[in-house]
Amino acid sequence: MTADGGASDVRQHALLWGQKWRWYQRNSFPWRRAAIDWELARRRAFARWPLHGDVLEALRQGRLEIGEQVLLEPDVWITAPAPARVRIGAGTFLNLGVMVAALELVEIGEHCMLANGCLVTDANHRFDDFERPVPWQGFTSKGPTRIGDNVWCGAHVVVTSGVTIGERCVIGANSVVTDDIPAFSVAAGAPARVLRSVREPQ
Repeated sequence: MTADGGASDVRQHALLWGQKWRWYQRNSFPWRRAAIDWELARRRAFARWPLHGDVLEALRQGRLEIGEQVLLEPDVWITAPAPARVRIGAGTFLNLGVMVAALELVEIGEHCMLANGCLVTDANHRFDDFERPVPWQGFTSKGPTRIGDNVWCGAHVVVTSGVTIGERCVIGANSVVTDDIPAFSVAAGAPARVLRSVREPQ
C-alpha cells in the first residue's frame, strides 16, 4: 500500500467515524439540547439529560406527542423514524434507560410509571432472510402497541408488538408481555400471565 493510499484510507475512516459520531451524539450538541428543552417546555414536560433518539424531529413534526408533566429520566431513548408516531400521556414517568421504539404507533397513557430499563415497541427485527445479516433485514410489526392509563411496569419489562395493556395494570419486573393484558390486572412472567385482578374496594 502506498503512502497516499494509506492516507486516503485513514481519511475515509475518519470521515465515516465523524458522521456516525455526529449522528449518535447529536442530542448532546448545546443548540440541539436547547431546542429539545424548548419543545418540551412548551408542552410543560421535562427531561433529565442525556436524552437519546430522534426526539427533536418527531416533536417538531407532531409525531411525538407528550402530555403535561411528563418526566423523562436520564438515558431515555425514543426512536420513531417518520412516519412513526409515539404518544405519551400527561403525568407519565419514564425512568432510567427506558426505550420506546415505534415503527408505526406506540401509545403510553396518562400517569403511567415505567421503571428502569423497560422497552416498549410495536416492531420486531426480521431474521428470516438467510442471505442477509439480521441487522440489515428491517422490521415487522403486528400493529400498534398501547399501554392504558395508570399502568405500572416494573424494572426491565418488555412490551412487544401489537400488545394492549389495559388501564390500572401492574406488570412485574423482568416480564415479557406478548399478549393483551386486561384492565385492572397484575401480571408477570415471560411470557406475562395474569396473576390476579385489582379492584377498587367496595
